[in-house]
Amino acid sequence: MNFFKNLSDIKLFFLSILLGVICVFAAAAYTQWDTPPRLALRELTENILITEQLTLEEVKALHQYYFKTVIDLRPDGETPDQPSSSEIGTLIKENKMTFAYVPVPHGDIPDSAVDALAKAISESPKPILMYCRSGKRAARTWSLVEASRVGGLDAHEILNAVRGSGQSADDLKGAIEQRIAKRKSWASQ
Repeated sequence: MNFFKNLSDIKLFFLSILLGVICVFAAAAYTQWDTPPRLALRELTENILITEQLTLEEVKALHQYYFKTVIDLRPDGETPDQPSSSEIGTLIKENKMTFAYVPVPHGDIPDSAVDALAKAISESPKPILMYCRSGKRAARTWSLVEASRVGGLDAHEILNAVRGSGQSADDLKGAIEQRIAKRKSWASQ
């Protein structure tokens, strides 16, 4: 069976194929151009999520995720390629969101950082996105804040929330339980 009766049929066939290929590439390019950066968002609670270090491009697209607050827990200058807290904060504010800078060093989490994060969370509109290099310090610091909060989750729920975010605070279990015991005594006063 001969599909092509003449030369014009052959030209029309190849032109159709070429046009189809162009449309596929154009659609793929448009999708890439129009799609905001994909963030690795992990939930601690319904209104508090964590992620790793944000790029300036990702910050520009955050309004599409409906966050009202961004909290930076990564100290400035940890690596030469990380944007500074002031650069991030400026872009956050330009996008009409709230920004807080609560630097938490590697290693032990200072009580001052726990207090500062507790204040930032309680005073900021939600939903909140917290970040550090990998999300680990954000989740771990939050676990101590939540353990200190009157009416907060119990130790098992806190540790499960952190695990559910892909992080671990199991080594903080004793500190979490101590903070929960203190909050119970504060609540009874």
